[in-house]
Amino acid sequence: MKTYTGKSIEEILETIATQEDVDVEDITYNIVEEKAGFLGVGKEITVEAFTKRDILDFVYDYILQFFDNMDMEIELNVEEEDDNFYKATINAANNAILIGKNGQTLQAINTVLKAAVSGTFKKRISTLVDINGYKDDRYRKVVSIATRVAKTVQQTKTDAVLDPMPNDERKAIHNHLQTFDHITTVSEGDGNQRRLKICYSED
Repeated sequence: MKTYTGKSIEEILETIATQEDVDVEDITYNIVEEKAGFLGVGKEITVEAFTKRDILDFVYDYILQFFDNMDMEIELNVEEEDDNFYKATINAANNAILIGKNGQTLQAINTVLKAAVSGTFKKRISTLVDINGYKDDRYRKVVSIATRVAKTVQQTKTDAVLDPMPNDERKAIHNHLQTFDHITTVSEGDGNQRRLKICYSED
């Protein structure tokens, strides 16, 4: 993040928007220091700020450096898919190795990136690394399974628990099942054993 100083937040945001050629709405900031001055004279505010472009650049550079340190060449694309959600798509000669058994290596890469982004920008920012469409395929599979289970729960009025899965896959299922009548979802368990419970609801 960069540090900026000005007489007001509005002045600082306008300065950043002009320098970075972005909209004010794309700027996130934290006030670091605020000096009141004397009788309104000498008032000064210092903020740390970043833009969406800063996040895109950081994710891109971090992933490239990560794989460069492993002597691996990759094709990389990073884009903002939704507000405050950034997806990095990777393709490499050894995709299977990077994905790992049951996606465990890919999940570890995602964990490392999330920690780096949150630590750098001091804010929870949603990121996802996908390799050769693996995550998209996984979402389709787990959503398909969850759909069948949810229909059974509707018919039997008996709750069901799915196998453990990463947070992003549980989120994909949760979002999909929000439109199902008499169905709610809740995550249970800790760590790698965290799983999604599909519950029947009379509401």
